[in-house]
Amino acid sequence: MSGYFNHIDPIKFEGKDSDNPLAFKYYDANKKVMGKTMAEHLRMAVCYWHTFCWDGFDVFGGGTFDRPWHGNNNDQAAAEAKLDAAFDFFDRLGNDFWCFHDTDVMAAANTPREHVENFAAILDKIEAKMDSRDIKLLWGTANMFSHPRYMAGASTNPNPDVVAFCALQVQKAMEATHRLGGSGYVLWGGREGYDTILNTNVKQEMEQLGRFVTMAVEHKHKIGFKGDIWIEPKPHEPTKHQYDRDVATVYGFLKEYGLEKEVGVNIEPNHATLAGNSFEHEVEMANAFGIFGSIDFNRGDPQNGWDTDQFPNDLRENTMALYYILKGGGFKNGGANFDAKVRRQSRDAEDLFYAHIGGMDLLARALENAAGLIESEKLSGFVQDRYAGWDKGIGKDMMSGKLSLSEMADAALKSNLSPEPISGRQEHLENIVTLAVK
Repeated sequence: MSGYFNHIDPIKFEGKDSDNPLAFKYYDANKKVMGKTMAEHLRMAVCYWHTFCWDGFDVFGGGTFDRPWHGNNNDQAAAEAKLDAAFDFFDRLGNDFWCFHDTDVMAAANTPREHVENFAAILDKIEAKMDSRDIKLLWGTANMFSHPRYMAGASTNPNPDVVAFCALQVQKAMEATHRLGGSGYVLWGGREGYDTILNTNVKQEMEQLGRFVTMAVEHKHKIGFKGDIWIEPKPHEPTKHQYDRDVATVYGFLKEYGLEKEVGVNIEPNHATLAGNSFEHEVEMANAFGIFGSIDFNRGDPQNGWDTDQFPNDLRENTMALYYILKGGGFKNGGANFDAKVRRQSRDAEDLFYAHIGGMDLLARALENAAGLIESEKLSGFVQDRYAGWDKGIGKDMMSGKLSLSEMADAALKSNLSPEPISGRQEHLENIVTLAVK
């Protein structure tokens, strides 16, 4: 135990009439929704980096949190103190999963050998913590964007020696994820892009990225890792342009390098909005391409043009995201990771709990709303009827390859009718959603 959270009791479900801010109002882990418990549906995870590593700094000022494990020396003792605090937090919150980058959990390292040694030194400690608790690893990843060596990219770097260090990190992080029973491994290309095209060979960098992801997939199979590999799309920030811009862009990349059956996506709503897309759009595009994997639940601020990583609080947005997640078959290896951070002024231990309780309650409400929409079939029934023409006649024949372009044109001439447009009923469908959000 770290001692930092000693004054906070384990968080319990007390129901929506409770006025206890340190209790769940809607998230009842064992409540059944569409035949599965809320915990089974949502697979909710706490992220290690924002929750335990970030000290509240921003580009205009230093850290504000002053957590006891935020010392000046990021050595093994500090890493272990942070680990104690993290698992103390997990014990009290009662989440089922957690996620981490390699550099989140380990003592700082400068050389490749130091990295391997320091990462190995903390893994035994992590494994012992997990073995004594009912908590699982949702996914692991490697931080290949914070260190100055990655200022020009990781696998897309113009220097092959940097890419070699990158390969070492991915190798060790994936092996650690496998060892700890992780469900997936995430590749986030935080600096896989460019700030100016004037100094960039885009074709070369794309070829490097394609080969590197292929090598990561090959290593997954070599070590027998049964989890998924996911790319996390983001259009920009910290770079001007990132190669994994959105779900559709990632799918095109995967198709180009023959990886569409091996790699999926970890979607973040704040990244979706930065790309000019809605959260549910990204989920449904991933479903359509067959690459849906996991979600980093958070939100941006509409008045800010950057990645603010705030905890989710928009019930309608998350209801629709859960609706399309459930329609697509739900999470398999993925889950709901809170890739979010409390605000710089929310500096107390309680604030970490308020944030996660609010997020977990929100997703519980969104889950029930989404399940209600699915069970009513009001949205899906309309969509099915709207496309019914493709199940018969010339629609079915065209899609089965029986008709050529000329034969489809001949069908129009033969009928000699001007097709009658059918109403999309957008306002009616939006009203259905509005009434379902509660």
